[in-house]
Amino acid sequence: MSEAPQVIDLDREAIKQGLREGSLLLVDVREPHEFAAGHIPGSVSHPLSMFDPTTLPEGKRIVFSCAAGVRSVRAIEFAQAARRDIREHYKGGFKDWAAAGESVE
Repeated sequence: MSEAPQVIDLDREAIKQGLREGSLLLVDVREPHEFAAGHIPGSVSHPLSMFDPTTLPEGKRIVFSCAAGVRSVRAIEFAQAARRDIREHYKGGFKDWAAAGESVE
């Protein structure tokens, strides 16, 4: 039996602060067409459908993001299964970001 993943929910303010300080790498796990249609400035695309945790950079604080916080938790599960210590995600995701009127690329 596998352990439940360890998940830390971050809110929009924590994401904004981390991006502003350069203290986190926001990894968007939505599909390429979703990312192309609009994404959080500074985020990088790493679609869940092609997800390979071994390609994520080492030595960085990685935070996952998706549309609303479901796929980002799956990405945490995959990363932890690959023995990566990644626990954080943007709980509200892109929908929360856009609904709050934050800038979008």
